[in-house]
Order: sequence, then C-alpha cells, then structure tokens
Amino acid sequence: MSQRIKIKALLTGELTGKEVTVKGWVRAFRQNRFIALNDGSTNNNIQIVVDFENTDPALLKRITFGSAISVTGEMVPSVGSGQKVEVTAKTIEILGDCDPEEFPLQPKRQTLEFLREKAHLRFRTSTFGAIFRLRNTLAFAVHKFFNEKGFVYLHTPIITASDAEGAGEMFRVTTFDPQKPPLTETGEVDFKQDFFGRSTNLTVSGQLEGELGAMALSDIYTFGPTFRAENSNTTRHLAEFWMIEPEMAFYDLNDNMDLAEEMLKYLIGYALEHNREDIEFLTQRLLDEEKQKPQAERSEMSLLEKLQFCLDNDFVRLTYTEAIDILKESNHNKKKKFQYLIEGWGADLQSEHERYLVEKHFKKPVILTDYPKDIKSFYMRLNDDGKTVRAMDILFPGIGEIIGGSQREERYDKLVQRMNEMGVPTEELWWYLDTRRFGSCEHAGFGLGFERLVLFVTGMGNIRDVIPFPRAPKTAEF
Repeated sequence: MSQRIKIKALLTGELTGKEVTVKGWVRAFRQNRFIALNDGSTNNNIQIVVDFENTDPALLKRITFGSAISVTGEMVPSVGSGQKVEVTAKTIEILGDCDPEEFPLQPKRQTLEFLREKAHLRFRTSTFGAIFRLRNTLAFAVHKFFNEKGFVYLHTPIITASDAEGAGEMFRVTTFDPQKPPLTETGEVDFKQDFFGRSTNLTVSGQLEGELGAMALSDIYTFGPTFRAENSNTTRHLAEFWMIEPEMAFYDLNDNMDLAEEMLKYLIGYALEHNREDIEFLTQRLLDEEKQKPQAERSEMSLLEKLQFCLDNDFVRLTYTEAIDILKESNHNKKKKFQYLIEGWGADLQSEHERYLVEKHFKKPVILTDYPKDIKSFYMRLNDDGKTVRAMDILFPGIGEIIGGSQREERYDKLVQRMNEMGVPTEELWWYLDTRRFGSCEHAGFGLGFERLVLFVTGMGNIRDVIPFPRAPKTAEF
C-alpha cells in the first residue's frame, strides 16, 4: 500500500498521476459519489471521487460525516469547480465509524459557546483547526526567534514558595488531607509537615527565577505554564495560561523596548508567512460575523489589515505622564465617553484608554513607559524623580496591553526599601536579593501572555477559544 500523504501536500498537485493513500475524517459525502476529506493539515478538503456503482452499498452507508477513512487511488486533475486536483478512489477502508445521529458536531455553523462545551471535538471544525495550527506556528516561532539571538531557554519551576507579583491569588500545592491537616499548637496548618516542608503554590511567573539565570547566562527566556487563582469570568482571563518571559543582563529600558518590538514583529510576520491560508480564513470568518453588528460596532480594520498594521508601523514611545495629558484633554474624556474618566496623574489606565491611544490618537502601536511607582511591582527600577519606575507596556489595536515589562531594580538598598514599602517579605526572597549583592548589573525583561498573542493573531474575541482546554472558575473539564 502507498505511504499516507497529508492533504496539504496533495493539494499542491505535485503528485498528479501518481497512486496515493490519504487518510482523514469525512466532512461531506454528496450524491454517494463525492467525499470531502480533511486530515487537519489544512482547512481545505481533498475531494475523493467514488465509483459508487462498483462499491459495496454497505460500505457506502458507513461513509458518514465525522467517520475516519483511508483511501487509495490516483491523483488526477479535477474536472469540477472548486478544486484543482482530486483522488479517484480504488479502495476505501472505514477506520472508524461515526453515527451521525449521535455525533455532537453537525455539518453546519456551530456557536463558539456550544463548541467550548465540546472542547474535545472542536479541533475538527475549520475555525479551531485554523486557530491551533496558528498557535503551533507561533510557539515554534518564539523558540526560533530567541534561539537565533543566542538566548538560553530556561525551565523555571512550576511549584514555588514565592509570589512574584505580590497578588496573593495563587493555587496551593499540598499533599495534606483537606479534612484533617496537621495543626500547630496555635491552631494553624503546620506546613512544616507538608511534602516540601513549607507552604507552596503553583507559579504566577517565572520572572524572579529567570533573573537568576540572566545574572550568569546573560540572555535567557522562559516559556511555560503559569497559574492565577483569580475569580474572573471574563473573555480575557484564564486560571492556567502560558507565559513567555525573557530576562537580559546589561539591558536598559530602551534595549528592552527594542527587543520586545522586534519580537512581536517577528512572530506576526512568521505567522503571516507560514499560515497565510489560516489567517485569511479567520479574516473572512470575522468579516461575516461583523455583518451582523451595527456599523458603529464593527472593526475599522480587518484581521489581515490589523496584523499588517503592526508590521508596517514603528511603535510610538511615550511616557505615562504624556499619555495622561493626551487622555485628559481628549474629546472622549471631556464628553465622558470613557467608562473610567481620567482626572489626573496616578490613574491606573484601563483597556479603553490604551485602545484610544493606539486606535484613535496615534493610529500606531504604542509603548508607554515610566509609570507611577505606586501602581507597579516592587522589582521595577526607581527613576531619579522618586515617583516613577522604569516600566513599559506595549499596546496593540483591539486588545490593549499585550506586553508588560521593565528595567529591573539592580541596586540592593533601593530594592530592599521598595520591598519594605510594599510589604514584600525580604527574608523569603533572600536568594533574589543575593543577585543584587554579588556582581549586580543593570538588567531588564518583559512578559508576553502567549494566549493574548494568539488571541490577537487569530482575531478571536474570547481567550478560552485559543487554548486547547481552558481552565477558568468552575471550568476544569477534559
């Protein structure tokens, strides 16, 4: 029997005239003669032409929507419209039956809400096939980008005893019986008897450990799962998600911004080059969806245009203070069109403000820098004004913040002072402070939520649709 060839390769037409074997799932079977077959390598189906007059009727009856089959036959130019080539079947084997009465998916448009309930099957739809091929390409491109730049891929721990963000919203890791954990004399849970001998959690970030690697290897990056026990049922929140976090020694804030902009353009460009067909499919899907909305709610740019927009424009760089002045004086603010009005310096910017700067004011991606220290984390380098820190956020159209980062505070005394001000226990992070005592240097880094990137590149509206099996409050199925 011929070796199986993927449909994406067959559709190039290079094997016309050859005998081929193709395997996949039936997307349609018309007139007992034409099978549309898909194997997930592309959204496009290959047409199988069946000699139904000389095929066992019992076999034909088993060729249903969703069934898995193997076909061997000759690749020939197609005489019908819609495809350049097709396979004239010589033999057909049913690999897996699919009862159309029982199969939850049907050959019609399904709502995304319904498909989230069928996450174990949604990969078989055209939309999710495109999304997860793009996710795969973007993940590969992340590693390719950093590898080409000589970065070291560092695996930081998933189980940790520290809270990098100081948020306190973490999942506890324990081997204790929840009904009767051992207690201390004062009635508190005695974590000294737990597996690790102390209270431990799932990580919210690999940054702090990543900094340790950068202090010896110069340039490192992490790419792994992170967890937040935040009770947020929104289209932008997950309890389990993946983070890309590079840390670079001898980098200042400007170097950090340069790298982040270069990386985003590289990743978007790589997806456009290698998954153009999937992006064009998702672009059309969004255009069809937006036709149902009032004109005022439709996007000004198509998905393809939005991605090209980020490639074609240099990112505008401005300080938080300059951004506040722009927002405060904007007609949007004066006419009270913002849900959260900007009244003055010190306000924590919301997504609506970030999108206004990108989509309305500059019409370019934006990097905001030098935020008030009171709304940022303890590890960010304090500026000479004593009020702001060397932070940076990259803002994209339609999504707001996509990257957050900073130049890290490398001065021991300043870092201890900030930790004390913010109630971060110095004794628990003694190992982090050691990097400031022994051969410290200026360094910087940033974090990119991978699902946020996939959300942007696919144009999807709900983050639960760009991760294979979403974990969220009251949601841990499959």
